[in-house]
Amino acid sequence: MARYGYTLMTEQSGPRELVRYAATAEDAGFDFAVMSDHYSPWLSEQGHAPNAWVTLGAVAAATRRMDLMTFVTCPTMRYHPVIVAQQAATLQILAQGRFTLGLGSGENLNEHVVGLGWPGVEERHERLAEAVRMIRELHSGATVTHYGERFRVEAAKLWDLPETPVPLALAVSGERSVEKFAPLADEMVLNSPEPDVVAAWHGVRARVLGDTEGCRVTGQLPISWDTDRDTAIRRAHEQFRWSAGGWEVNAELPNTAGFAAATRFVRPEDVAEDIPCGPDLDAIVEAVAPYRDAGFTDIALVQVGGENQEEFLAKAALPLLAKLRDADIAPR
Repeated sequence: MARYGYTLMTEQSGPRELVRYAATAEDAGFDFAVMSDHYSPWLSEQGHAPNAWVTLGAVAAATRRMDLMTFVTCPTMRYHPVIVAQQAATLQILAQGRFTLGLGSGENLNEHVVGLGWPGVEERHERLAEAVRMIRELHSGATVTHYGERFRVEAAKLWDLPETPVPLALAVSGERSVEKFAPLADEMVLNSPEPDVVAAWHGVRARVLGDTEGCRVTGQLPISWDTDRDTAIRRAHEQFRWSAGGWEVNAELPNTAGFAAATRFVRPEDVAEDIPCGPDLDAIVEAVAPYRDAGFTDIALVQVGGENQEEFLAKAALPLLAKLRDADIAPR
């Protein structure tokens, strides 16, 4: 059976609200929570971007059962890899073994702010691979000195390491990233239900690592639940039309003005075709099915809009999770 998660979306809520939503989502029965790690929202209408790591520390203290995950952190520009290694180790201690470090090659929107420019995709992948190897070594307890292609590290050591090692989940988008990152990761992150990519990931791990058991595969699906469908569509268009560009576009745009310009011709009905909108829980279950069929083990839902999270959690979460779990065991 798949596990179902709740997305703590830093772009649409403040830090105190996110902590409260996390505790409520745990009570509602979600298996895990993922948190975005952004310096800026995609669109100015979203209006938020608190620090993910500070907030996750508070979430770890406010929850007891749910697993936690960054979705995803870029450990190569805004953060140095040794800092990400330290943050992840500390958070795993606070979460008592419930944390997974989700990593990716980043987006211009968040990483350009430190003034290092925005490299091409090949360099971003090389940076990520080098960073992952350093994080692994630091998490082993070793003292690390490293003079690499992209990073320098001098006598770095983590003094507080968790009893439960931090799993690393790496985000991929296609064949080249699968070949590079599948052997380096414990788990896979993919944002669209692509069975060929999932199969390729498992194939690379079987060939290179001898892993015939497979590993966890986590994806994310936006939904816009509301008792009124028109309100749900309006909210989804206002705050989530940025997703229409796809990863290749979204990774390159530098600011909210760029996303506003790139999505000015996206209509509400276009968004409603891609995102389940309104009170129909069966429509959400139907939208989740391709992820489950593609081999995803973990599926995180993004309830669009900061203003109605509590209503969603109070009214829709429990029956929705029941329907999703019933669908898992129903004959197909």
